[in-house]
Amino acid sequence: MPDLLTHALVMYVVVTVASWRVEWLTPAYVTVAMMGAMIPDMTKIELLLPSHRVESVIGIPFDWFALHTLGGSLVSVLIGAVLVPRKHRTRVASLLALGAASHLLLDALLVNPSGRSYALLWPLTAYHPPTPGLYLSTDRWPALVAGALAALVWVRTRRLRAGRGS
Repeated sequence: MPDLLTHALVMYVVVTVASWRVEWLTPAYVTVAMMGAMIPDMTKIELLLPSHRVESVIGIPFDWFALHTLGGSLVSVLIGAVLVPRKHRTRVASLLALGAASHLLLDALLVNPSGRSYALLWPLTAYHPPTPGLYLSTDRWPALVAGALAALVWVRTRRLRAGRGS
């Protein structure tokens, strides 16, 4: 799953670099942002529990793919935010949302035979924006690039912390 790894590594790079300037962005919060980047791919539960089975149990139309949209990701972020103590909710919600948004943005760049992405902004609109088609979700090079950047950021972060004595 190079795609899921790429999403997590991109958020590691972005939030860790931000933590160089923002003191409250601790490693725990970096992990929260990385988890946010995985929210849209919760649709993979479809492999274990198909949508049609859930639909037959609850009796209304159902599709896991809704989680891979703005609306589904927002609901997931809100659920994640209420699961943490009140004093952390704003930061956790913001970082989960940042991670989910980065995932949706990166997926909007995927190769698609139609030249259009999926309805990213559902339920606000069913519009399928054009995609530049930069890579496939099965390509390994995005994960390799993100991994190399993550390694560089990790080394730089260790040096910064060693210089501060923390």
